[in-house]
Amino acid sequence: MTGNSPNQPIAHISVEELAQRLSTKDSSIQLVDVREPQELAIASIEGFVNFPLSEFAEWGEQVPTLLNPHAETLVLCHHGMRSAQMCQWLLAQGFTNVKNITGGIAAYSQLVDPSVPQY
Repeated sequence: MTGNSPNQPIAHISVEELAQRLSTKDSSIQLVDVREPQELAIASIEGFVNFPLSEFAEWGEQVPTLLNPHAETLVLCHHGMRSAQMCQWLLAQGFTNVKNITGGIAAYSQLVDPSVPQY
C-alpha cells in the first residue's frame, strides 16, 4: 500500500460519534474495516465492508469502483493505526471525505458497546 503524495492530515471521528452515526442508520456513509478475517471472527460492527490490508493486492485496484470517492468514508481497525494508513491511501487516491475512527474497535468495545469482544 503506497501513495505518491505527501502525508495529508487525516480527519478523525470518535467511537462515540461513530455510535451516534450508526444509530441514525445513515446510508450515505461508507464503513470500511481493514482488519484481518480472523479479527472479524472475534469482533465486528455491523455494516462495515472488509478490506484486509494484507490482501491489498487483491482489492486495491477495485476500490474506486467499489466505493464512492466523494461519500463520507469511516475507516476502522483494532486500535487506529492500520485505519490511519488506509485513510492516507484513500486520500492519495482522490477520496475527499475520509475519517479515521480513533481507538478502533478496541475503544468502541470499551467506551460504547461492551458486548463487542476485546482481543
